[in-house]
Amino acid sequence: MIPLDVAGRLDRLRERFHDAGVDALVVTNLSNVRYLTGFTGSAGLLAVSAAGALLTTDGRYRTQSAEQVAAAGAPVEIAVGALGAQREAVRAFVSAAARVGLEADHVSWNDSRQWRELVGEVLPTSGQVEALREIKDAGEVDRVARAAAIADAALGDVLAMLSSGVTESQLALELDAAMCRGGAESVAFETIVAAGPNSAKPHHRPTDRRIGRGEAVVIDFGATFDGYRSDMTRTFYVGGEPEGELAKVFDVVADAQALGVAAVAPGVACSKVDAICRDVIAAAGWAERFEHGTGHGVGLDIHEAPTVNALGTATLAAGMIVTVEPGVYLPGTGGVRIEDTLVVVETGSRALTNFTKTAAA
Repeated sequence: MIPLDVAGRLDRLRERFHDAGVDALVVTNLSNVRYLTGFTGSAGLLAVSAAGALLTTDGRYRTQSAEQVAAAGAPVEIAVGALGAQREAVRAFVSAAARVGLEADHVSWNDSRQWRELVGEVLPTSGQVEALREIKDAGEVDRVARAAAIADAALGDVLAMLSSGVTESQLALELDAAMCRGGAESVAFETIVAAGPNSAKPHHRPTDRRIGRGEAVVIDFGATFDGYRSDMTRTFYVGGEPEGELAKVFDVVADAQALGVAAVAPGVACSKVDAICRDVIAAAGWAERFEHGTGHGVGLDIHEAPTVNALGTATLAAGMIVTVEPGVYLPGTGGVRIEDTLVVVETGSRALTNFTKTAAA
């Protein structure tokens, strides 16, 4: 497995301090803490200043934090104690900083008030660590690719169940178990299995409804490997090839997704990828039935920057990992979504999810 390149991330974060208007940053989002230090515990704070970095956590993670920070090669001090002691350690660590930033997207109003009482005036920051996370290093790409390969294999293991009269919930459970047997540490998010009229609900939760012949089935799922996630959607038609209006939906979504995937390349605006997919669907008369964004970044979180939708302001760059997932949803008839996770490379993109997109199942 390719090692993660953690050691230089703190310095790259410090390079952003001037533009952010801060001298130090208190990092509270645990995915960001993990990215900067290698620490995977469920409780911790990270203070970063020009002079160094301090990770605080509680006694449950005394040994784990030391081991993981050392393994990551992150230049970080560690302080262990109850939450009050942790905050006091952070206060002392940032006391020389005139301008202390908080992650405004991850701190509640009450927490921000408490931090003001503790360290004085604090400044809101947004997306400072997340901006670094947009570009994945080789180790991160490797882990997302491994998660995607696990998911691909798991879907192959359970696909024959579609024609056996299984329920949505049973199929979701078997798919989750297959991913774990295949090496996933967990699922990437709650697996979606949506059959028949339920397939017209983009974020349907599996039920005890049995999957029948002549129905579309949307399966949206992913695996987690060493903290990194994959995301893939396939839509199948049980018992043969789709017919009637649903057949057209399958064709239009497949065309939109193929064109969106082909557009993913360095220098391309995320909003353009969204527009390309949306234009295909609009031309077919279903503009109002494509009711979500075309995609999103994937990494330590299942949804992270950049955003691939009409309002997305990012420009794709080599090393970004994004999804392309157009869909059409017709209430009472059914829906179709096709999604791949792609890594942007110098010449375009490379799909990390590779399961067949053939509709018949």
